[in-house]
Amino acid sequence: MSSHHIVRDKQEPALLIISLEGFSVENLGQLLEWSPTVVVNEREYENVDSLGIKIDAVVGSQFAETLQESTMAIAANGEPLQDALKFLVGEQYPSVNIIDKGFCAKDYALYVGRINLVVLTPLQRIFPIHSGFSKWKAADEKIEILQEVRNLHVAGLRKIAEHTYITEKDGFYTITFDQAFTFIGETL
Repeated sequence: MSSHHIVRDKQEPALLIISLEGFSVENLGQLLEWSPTVVVNEREYENVDSLGIKIDAVVGSQFAETLQESTMAIAANGEPLQDALKFLVGEQYPSVNIIDKGFCAKDYALYVGRINLVVLTPLQRIFPIHSGFSKWKAADEKIEILQEVRNLHVAGLRKIAEHTYITEKDGFYTITFDQAFTFIGETL
């Protein structure tokens, strides 16, 4: 049996490209492996198009006259990230991988619980966690807690700087705290 499978719509996370600045082509290739729905910020359209990537939708206010055939235009009312996330939630996508050059928790807080999101920057894989989160990681992996949290407790992690921890050994680490969620970043 072949290792290629036909993927039903919305079975794989959508891919939202806000900025490819500094992002590894190899990591981009891995995200494109399963042919996700690709939504692109209009500022990145020509860059992504030049890489030969099929673009399903562009979010922005001034669209290139030469959009790819069957590319949908999503009108942005100011902030392309917010408008793209509203679109994906409205279209009932269960999850999205977002490529951006940086991360600001407040840009994503409204969408936690509405869509599973992972933000990929050139250096980190960032995602929301709930108290009691546990994950297996190899020893010496860096974990950064990206928001202030109340009553933070960690197991399997050693603090190396403010908000930054390293896994003590191969195995599970656990993070507990007193609020609905927080965001953590893992080194890519």
